[in-house]
Amino acid sequence: MGIAAPAEACLLPQGDAANPPQGLVAGIDEAGRGCLAGPVVAAAVILPHSYELPGLNDSKACSAKTRETLAPLIRQCALAWGLGVVWPARIDAINILQATFEAMSRAVRCLRCSPAQLLIDGNKTLPRQVLTLHWGKAHSAALPAQRSIIGGDASEPAISAASILAKTYRDTLMTHMEKRWPGYGFEAHKGYGTEDHYQALRRLGPCPQHRLTFRGVLPEKPVAQQASLL
Repeated sequence: MGIAAPAEACLLPQGDAANPPQGLVAGIDEAGRGCLAGPVVAAAVILPHSYELPGLNDSKACSAKTRETLAPLIRQCALAWGLGVVWPARIDAINILQATFEAMSRAVRCLRCSPAQLLIDGNKTLPRQVLTLHWGKAHSAALPAQRSIIGGDASEPAISAASILAKTYRDTLMTHMEKRWPGYGFEAHKGYGTEDHYQALRRLGPCPQHRLTFRGVLPEKPVAQQASLL
């Protein structure tokens, strides 16, 4: 897997789109929202009514080994799944919240069958104008209903599955970035703001995969001191 993707990307999904059942529900989650480097990745997953995914849980509650075991099983059993990727230049241009909405909308667009409802981890649903822009490129059905669920990555299996797909895909990207931009420790911290990462930034400066609008990526500008008349 390379990293020479466009600034914005929607990855084509897999899944059986033939005669999909009615009332499909897609779980949606993201990975990398709080990182200093790398893209934000969102996944959308439609699970069948019956499936075997032992150990399915929020990606943060799973070990890396468990996530790597579950990811291909999720892709195999899902009725449909899709990934949306938004890269640092776009994140800096529109801010991380809007970039997350865009990545999620791209993931939904990639689904080969149209869900009737989106279950989104967190406390926000997708802005109608953002979802409409991407939905209309691939789906003829009406916009799906939406429901945000705080802690949904631990309570809703479809969201848990999306969490794992987003996390494993992004982790693989960051491992490849370590080879392209060595010295930052991307393979270890995956772009998060660890002390080792901050030290590398102070030593090397940012690379093209850093989010320049995030605090700590660029050196803090000194605050001008006002002259005193005393």
